[in-house]
Amino acid sequence: DLIVKGMEGAIAAKTVTYDFERLMEGAKLLKCSEFSDAIIANM
Repeated sequence: DLIVKGMEGAIAAKTVTYDFERLMEGAKLLKCSEFSDAIIANM
């Protein structure tokens, strides 16, 4: 449940990796390690 919450928060904040960033307007591109940090921050 925490992982899902973290992913939802990171995606809602538009802080995502390339695969999501190319589909989202106004998103911030992160490296995979930065995305994992964003997930943890949103748990």
